[in-house]
Amino acid sequence: MSILTLQLKRLGKKKIHLLEFEIEKQPQTLKELIEQCVKSEVKRYNEKREEIKLMSFLSPKDIQEQSETGKIGFGDLENRELAQVDEAIANALLAFEDGLYVVFVDDEEIKSFEQSIDLKPDSVIAFIRLTFLTGTYW
Repeated sequence: MSILTLQLKRLGKKKIHLLEFEIEKQPQTLKELIEQCVKSEVKRYNEKREEIKLMSFLSPKDIQEQSETGKIGFGDLENRELAQVDEAIANALLAFEDGLYVVFVDDEEIKSFEQSIDLKPDSVIAFIRLTFLTGTYW
């Protein structure tokens, strides 16, 4: 297994989220890259839901850190339903086809699922979510 670091961006926002994804094998195409990322994220999501917390409490440090984001909470999860890998992959692939996000590998846009990608250990992979304006007159 190897680890990929992805940059997640939103248009109009300056903040870049860096996420590390554990992948089973080196992806050769964009479709394989998306599938590997989704599998890793679903695994992380499901592990959080299966984790058993005995008692939730907040330390003063936790309160201070959370107050900087504007919301303080215990981190309790109401929704314990597990995500389905196949359904999540289908949604991610459909979202790419519909143009909801674009993918760049080393500053080159990847435009099709079958386009081959050559990932190196220092490759920069960016997923950019496109934000559409709604409710405006053209």
